[in-house]
Amino acid sequence: MRKLQPHSSSSYLSFLHSRSPRATNLPTSSDFCSRSTVRSRRRRRSTIMRFFSDHYPTSVAGGGPIVALLLLLLPIFSPTLFKPHGCASPSLFSEWNAPKPRHRILLEEALQRRTLDEVKSSLWEPLNPQGWKPCDKSSNINLPDFPKASSRRGYIQVFLDGGLNQQRMGICDAVAVAIILNATLFSTFGYSTFADIFDVDRFIDVLKDDVSIVRELPPEYSWSTREYYSVAIRATRVKTAPLRASAHWYLKNVVPVLSSYGIAAISPFSHRLAFDNLPDEIQRMRCKVNFEALDFVPHLKNLGDIIVQRMRLPFYPQLDLNDEYRQESIFENHRSRKFVALHLRFDKDMAAHSACDFGGGIAEKLALAKYRQTLWQGGVLNSQFTDDELRNQGRCPLTPEEVGLLLAALGFDNDTRVYLASHKVYGGEARLSTLRKLFPLMEDKKSLASKEELAMVDGKASLLAAVDYYVSMQSDIFTSASPGNMHNAVECYRTYKNLKTIRPYMPLLGQLFINKSMDWSEFHNAIQAGHKNRQGQIRLRKEKQSIYTYPAPDCMCQT
Repeated sequence: MRKLQPHSSSSYLSFLHSRSPRATNLPTSSDFCSRSTVRSRRRRRSTIMRFFSDHYPTSVAGGGPIVALLLLLLPIFSPTLFKPHGCASPSLFSEWNAPKPRHRILLEEALQRRTLDEVKSSLWEPLNPQGWKPCDKSSNINLPDFPKASSRRGYIQVFLDGGLNQQRMGICDAVAVAIILNATLFSTFGYSTFADIFDVDRFIDVLKDDVSIVRELPPEYSWSTREYYSVAIRATRVKTAPLRASAHWYLKNVVPVLSSYGIAAISPFSHRLAFDNLPDEIQRMRCKVNFEALDFVPHLKNLGDIIVQRMRLPFYPQLDLNDEYRQESIFENHRSRKFVALHLRFDKDMAAHSACDFGGGIAEKLALAKYRQTLWQGGVLNSQFTDDELRNQGRCPLTPEEVGLLLAALGFDNDTRVYLASHKVYGGEARLSTLRKLFPLMEDKKSLASKEELAMVDGKASLLAAVDYYVSMQSDIFTSASPGNMHNAVECYRTYKNLKTIRPYMPLLGQLFINKSMDWSEFHNAIQAGHKNRQGQIRLRKEKQSIYTYPAPDCMCQT
């Protein structure tokens, strides 16, 4: 069994990194060419270049731009000509060329930064009480305008799609709809991974006094499956639920189906219940499901606890991370370390959808445009705004380099432990390299847990996201590279528990990163001023805003 050598913190980090290879988006060995193939491609490229030189000489007016345009289009029409030459020599047209730092002046000064002890101390201080707390729990639901328990009608079945956080919101809404209709909720939720992620026994037990929930449909309804509804129009399927439908809509449109058939399958069921004009009891039930009934299955919590514990371990010679007794004795005699959980929301989907420029050159722009067209079939168009305009509007996700500069300007130094909560990062390790320079003690679940410990979640996106969600809930500070479902869900939980969460001020950051001549002092001062009140302060939900982002005042009461 491998053990840490009694060296510095870099030895500890090297050991952790050696436990499991990093997941990257870099090309695999199959993407590279044999020597004979490389020679063949070079000969073909030379022939093509001579053809352009003979037919479009640069001395002819306008010939140069034509040649340049044709050369830029060649990788699209003949991609095999422009695959990488080999491991050490990526093609000029390869999407995977590692982008150079885009903010070199800021980066060079950030790497030399020194943070005062009093600043570091204030960063980790917990939030002061803000006059709000979770509302008292009550199971006495009194809804005079809704059906009584004695008139319970049939079964409600919903089919959930999307990732972990979409499913979480859908489950909360499904319970609320079942209460509105006074129907029994079927808890399998279609093909979702509900039972793989959430503790079904706890879910049913916590809600047993509020809503009727069953694990299985009676035999007479066993035919009601996703396959049954996918092949033909069915009278028991309700597929016309509008986005943010009111309680009245469900009473008017679903009750007749329940009365006629005893079961109603609502699909699609994503964002299908309004946030406004609902009884307080219904809102409180959504809160109860979100914060109490939905608990992760034990093996996910155990894995999350292992990761959190290892993030908090002090550097210690001869430490075996599999020796629980040894770890416990260390915690008894040493103060555990604090850490930041960073949700680096920078995958290829996000990069393509934003239509922003991330410094990868023309090859990256063409690749993302093609990916955008392939994935969304024209549903997401190339932006009509320039990159500067998009950044001024705060519509560009932060790159790993930019979120690293943000954290550095907030006062986190290179001794800060950072947990990287992300599934895949567009550009892989090459894109992460600058962030690692700023925060060398950055870890993720694959560097902190063994392959055996990760076996039950490996390759399962929702389970991996659940682990990141759990660790982020336990962190001392949470932040993300851009707003999104994951950020909103974690921020909601941490607001409910009065925990510190940094919300990046995206328009300000966009404007600062456009300015290539800004020095560190000016950048640091602007970041400090712009994020002074964006570290977990209560924000009351406004009309049409999500209860799953803003828990006050629906889920929280004033003290």
